[in-house]
Parts: sequence; structure tokens; C-alpha cells
Amino acid sequence: MSTGSGADSAPAPTATDTLPTPKQTMFSSLKIRNYRLFATGQVVSNTGTWMQRIAQDWLVLSLTGSASAVGITIALQFLPMLLFGLYGGVLADRLPKRRLLLATQSAMGLTGLALAGLTLSGHVQVWHVYLTAFLLGLVTVVDNPARQSFVAEMVGPDQLRNAVSLNSANFQSARLVGPAVAGVLITAVGSGYAFLLNGLSFIAPIAGLLMMRTSELHKVERAPRGKGQLREGLRYVAGRPELIWPIVLVGFIGTFGFNFPIWLSAFVDDVFHGDAGTYGLLNTLMAAGSLAGALLAARRGTSRLRLLVGAAVLFGVLEIVTAFAPAFWIFAVLMVPIGMCGLTVNVTANSSVQLATDPLMRGRVMSLFMMVFTGGTPLGAPLVGWITDTYGARVGFAAGGAVAAIAAIGVGVMLARVGGLRLRFGWHGGHPRVRFVPRDELATAA
Repeated sequence: MSTGSGADSAPAPTATDTLPTPKQTMFSSLKIRNYRLFATGQVVSNTGTWMQRIAQDWLVLSLTGSASAVGITIALQFLPMLLFGLYGGVLADRLPKRRLLLATQSAMGLTGLALAGLTLSGHVQVWHVYLTAFLLGLVTVVDNPARQSFVAEMVGPDQLRNAVSLNSANFQSARLVGPAVAGVLITAVGSGYAFLLNGLSFIAPIAGLLMMRTSELHKVERAPRGKGQLREGLRYVAGRPELIWPIVLVGFIGTFGFNFPIWLSAFVDDVFHGDAGTYGLLNTLMAAGSLAGALLAARRGTSRLRLLVGAAVLFGVLEIVTAFAPAFWIFAVLMVPIGMCGLTVNVTANSSVQLATDPLMRGRVMSLFMMVFTGGTPLGAPLVGWITDTYGARVGFAAGGAVAAIAAIGVGVMLARVGGLRLRFGWHGGHPRVRFVPRDELATAA
């Protein structure tokens, strides 16, 4: 990875994009003190964030009795990323990321405390929740690219992939714990205390950032203030196939393949005739698979785009197969490999894009990455929801999987063309083998 000051210093495109690193253990990046402080703070605040998500949806449902109002709340939280995500990347490239994160994490904690105050005092109204969700989305526009790109400053390029994988494991661990704690709190004392604990949970990442040794951070040159930096970032990505095609792929998968709240609720209600406990079980199984996928990804020392494409194809195929599962237990069991493959796609794309990006551009590139991955949800969810309502849960789920698989195959073909690769069929150990090889190797074999 180049550390030069201009866009022209970025690495040349390769379709296989093998990026070797020293041998790693599953938790090797935790040996770095600054990253250890960061990860500890994040696991606390991520748990609080998952608590607030559950409590927020329940509060809106309690205030309005409308599932549509819950959808509006979610859309308001994701809409800023879709509208302003790229500008957040520009700020992340210009400003010191540690100081920027101190500001964004403090602001996110204050939104939780404000909502807690309104709820516990009995003055909360649905528009308060809408406003809080939108403000939280605005802060996330800056926080996301700053947090993603700050990982490289803490651990350096050799441990970047491991740290990205552990970040995902961190998030999925909180996804297992947070909703369960929120459910107990809501039942026992109400939503307000879940918001209060979320607001207080941001003390942990703020303390971690303040305790970091700045002398041990990897120095990264910041982008100078100037005009046209947004367009410069888009041109940078557009001219590099090793960046644009992974981003295109996660855009398709995030928009059409990750609409699990729609599909799982439809399957529980219309197909398997379950209840809220059944819905929680399916989400827990998927989170467990995602956690396992993140830990397995942490063991790998390389980022290969062929792994990204293969995991994306398998993810789509698994969704199609699961859509037509004849029994609930088969459907439930398949949630685990779906979670593993989905997480593998996200981690592999994230780390390969970061490693192939010039440090001066990393904030803008990662803001585009997050914008297409999470910002596509408000666009894809209504279409996927309409298909599910009109043609049934099985067709809706299978359609999302089909789009993901077709997009993965298309991106794989484009990357193979860029790298001058062709498919080679053969036998290895008595089993059929399919792999990409350079054109000249294929001609020699022929």
C-alpha cells in the first residue's frame, strides 16, 4: 500500500489482490495498546447502541401503535448517510481522527441521555424520537468514516485486516447481548433506562480515546483543505477496479440481500406462525453465525477478492435455498451459515478496500463504502417489502438472494477481465477443481 501524498501513488489494479501479512493469531491486533483501549470502549458502547435500537422501536410502537412509524424512525436514522455520507468522508480526511471521534462519540452519548430524560420524565412524544434518530444519523455520517479509517492509524497495515475482523466480532457480540438486556429492562422498568444506559455507555470509548498514546499512532498525512475534494474522491475510486467493484458488490448486497427484518418477520408471522420469541431466536442464530464468521476472518492474514466474490455467491445461494426450506428447524439452522457468509463479505470488502486505498483518500473511500452498504437500505427495503407482501415471504427472500448472487457473479467476471484471468477446470485429489488462472498459464496448459 502506498503512503504517498497523491492519488497516483495508489497500487495498480489486480484481480486477485493478495495482500500478505505476517502470521496472525485470532486476536493479534489486541496486543497493540491503543487498539485494545479502542476495542474495549467499543464493546461497551455497541452493547448500549443495540439496547437503544430495541428500546427505540418499542417506544415508537407503544406511542403510535403503528409499524409504519417504526419504519419512519429507521429511515430517518439511515437517511443522512445516504444524503451526506460522502461529505463525512471529506471531514474525516481533513481533521485529526482521534479528536473527531471524541466529538462524535460525545454527541452520540448526549442523544441517548436526551431521549432518556424525555422518556423518564413522561414528556416524550413520537416527534422527539424522530428528531433524535435523525440527529444520530447526522453524527454517524462523520463518525463512521472516521472510526473505520482510524483503525489503520492504531494498528498499521500489517494488522489492519485482523482489527477490522475483530471490530465486526465486537459488533456481533454486542448484538447478542444488547437486545437481551434491553428486553429485560423494558419489561422491568421501561424504555427510558435503556436509553440512559446507552448514553452512559459512551463514557467507555471516550475514556479509551483520551488514554491513547498518540506517539504510538501510525502517522497519516491529512488531506489539505481545498475545493473539489468530493469529486476527487469519486474520481479516485472510479479509476481503480480493485476499489469500485467491491463497493458495487456490497452496494447490491446491502440494498437487496440484507433486508432480514422484513423477511424474518414475514416468515415468523405468515409461514411458520410463530411469535416474538421465534423472531428473536432467528436473529440470535444469525448473530451467532456472524460472530463465528468474524472470528474466522480474524485468523486469515490475507485479503483476497476471490474470497469476497465466493462468499457473496454463497450468501445469495444460501438465501435462495433457505427461502424454500420445508421445515422451521431447517430454516433456523441455515441462519447460521447465512450470518457467516454475510459477515465474511463485509469484512473482506472492508479490509481489501482500506488496504488498497491511499491514506489521504481513506476517509472519502470508506464513507462511500458505508454509504452504499447502509444507505441503500431506505431504497431497497420498500421494494423488497412490496415483493414480500405481494408474492409471499418465500419469493421475497429468494429474490433478494438471487440479486446478491447475480451481482457477485457479475463482479467476479469483471475482476477476472481486469486481471486477465480465465476459469480453469481440472481435477485435484480425485475431486473437480475450478479456479481463476492467468491467460498465459491457461494457454501453456492447453
